[in-house]
Amino acid sequence: MKLSQFKFNLPRELVADYPTKNRDESRLMVIHRDTGKIEHRIFKDIIEYFDDGDVMILNDSKVFPARLYGNKEKTGAKIEVFLLRELNRESRLWDVLVDPARKIRIGNKLYFGDDDSLVAEVIDNTTSRGRTLRFLFDGPYEDFKKTIESLGNCPIPKYIRRPLQPEDTERYQTVYARVEGAVAAPTAGMHFSRELLKRLEIKGINFAMLTLHVGLGSFRPVEVEDLTKHKMESEQIEIPESCAEIVNKAKREKRRVCAVGTTTARSVETSVSTEGLLKPFDGWTNKFLFPPYDFSIPNCMITNLHAPESTLLMMTCAFGGYDLIMKAYKEAVKEKYRFLSYGDAMLIL
Repeated sequence: MKLSQFKFNLPRELVADYPTKNRDESRLMVIHRDTGKIEHRIFKDIIEYFDDGDVMILNDSKVFPARLYGNKEKTGAKIEVFLLRELNRESRLWDVLVDPARKIRIGNKLYFGDDDSLVAEVIDNTTSRGRTLRFLFDGPYEDFKKTIESLGNCPIPKYIRRPLQPEDTERYQTVYARVEGAVAAPTAGMHFSRELLKRLEIKGINFAMLTLHVGLGSFRPVEVEDLTKHKMESEQIEIPESCAEIVNKAKREKRRVCAVGTTTARSVETSVSTEGLLKPFDGWTNKFLFPPYDFSIPNCMITNLHAPESTLLMMTCAFGGYDLIMKAYKEAVKEKYRFLSYGDAMLIL
């Protein structure tokens, strides 16, 4: 397929700058692949579509305060540093993005905190905006992490047109987030409240936990018309034995196996056995899912409403069928659904 096939007009006023007051009261578009029917519900109604023995696969990755603001040595110019990935714990090496990048060269030192309590040196260029930093910190690793957490800011996306607010630290995170390492939230899971999870558990729905630390690769623009030439950046995954066992039992019993989010769907499709079952996995994935693609593990999916020409929209079309999903997106715009990270949700059955 071609990049241009995933264009649609998304009015800026439909991009959600704030989350709903209650997590489970965002809107929910329910899409039935077998009939093409589209329903308009509230997210907490999702319990009506699942039965005893069904499974929801959740990504328990936790967002860390990845956005730092510092000053360049000598000039004092303000620099934003976005932490992407820790390369070496002992050497305090990190892959980062810097803005404005033109001012930052190898050998420059950056100072963070009112008292310059944290210093980093630029040791390499990785992309036009990418750099490798070595943080000059002599204390124990735990103290270094605490310093990063105290100086860092919650990395809400730049398209949210308002200042960061204290409640973002809690809302830009799932209630079941556990394993720190993501620089962007697995947003489909942000619609679940603790109360809704408990109601689903009482109904007999099982939860299978895996971890994919969301990087910026999922959100990088596709710059080639021929999708087969697009390369995704690798993201780290762990699928424990316990997750595989829960999922495979449900598959054998022909239950619903629901991937909560595109990150979860990518994760499980990375590790499929020859029998079409889920295998435990600990490693990296750069899997790029776009139509046509036959999913092996999930038979339903929860996802947010994504941006035009994004890899996330492409994966949603691969799962739900290109024509049906693009029709649903037109309806979502017409019905004024809220889009992107703090927006509404879609359940594809």
